[in-house]
Amino acid sequence: MSKLRVESFSISLDGFGAGPKQDIDNPLGVGGTSLHGWAVSTRTFQKAVFGSDGGSTGTIDDDFTARGFRNIGAWILGRNMFGPVRGPWPDESWRGWWGENPVYHCPVFVLTNHARAPLVMEGGTTFHFVTEGVSAALAQAREAAEGKDVRLGGGVNVIQQFLRQRLIDEMHLAIAPVFLGSGERLYDGIDLPALGYACTSHVVSPLATHVVFARQ
Repeated sequence: MSKLRVESFSISLDGFGAGPKQDIDNPLGVGGTSLHGWAVSTRTFQKAVFGSDGGSTGTIDDDFTARGFRNIGAWILGRNMFGPVRGPWPDESWRGWWGENPVYHCPVFVLTNHARAPLVMEGGTTFHFVTEGVSAALAQAREAAEGKDVRLGGGVNVIQQFLRQRLIDEMHLAIAPVFLGSGERLYDGIDLPALGYACTSHVVSPLATHVVFARQ
């Protein structure tokens, strides 16, 4: 069976995976962009997001960024990762943070309490809006992935839901050397040893400490 993987999810030294007050001007919350300097500096990120050949290559950070796109057949996102709109959809004008050709290039399943028709984008990305919860989203994503792995993109609350149900097979965290002070703390109410997770590897780059843990 395909794996459910969290890749390149960044947290601060004080454990926050997003800053406070997320809105259209602060997609990751106030201060949240500071968590991702390690990824933004890489060739893989620059190529995927901006179509640029800039950025570092052959580094620990680029290796981890690149591995997050390998063998991925579908994604799962929380609604906040799709956009800042809250409550019932007022219309279908919001089409995601990434423009008309998003970085996913495969089916993406967005968890929401409010139904919306699938949104077909350029480059092979289609957003499907799932109202039946995490298990339904995972089942649909696995079917769409056709044997490849499913990447869980977040945010914090969504990852917590999947962790509590022991649905995540492997998770890569990048711990950035910054403090946020407030926001969404990843480990609130999460007992990883009790859930059967253990660290399998860790490595340090100049910009982040990379930790991988897996369900045992």
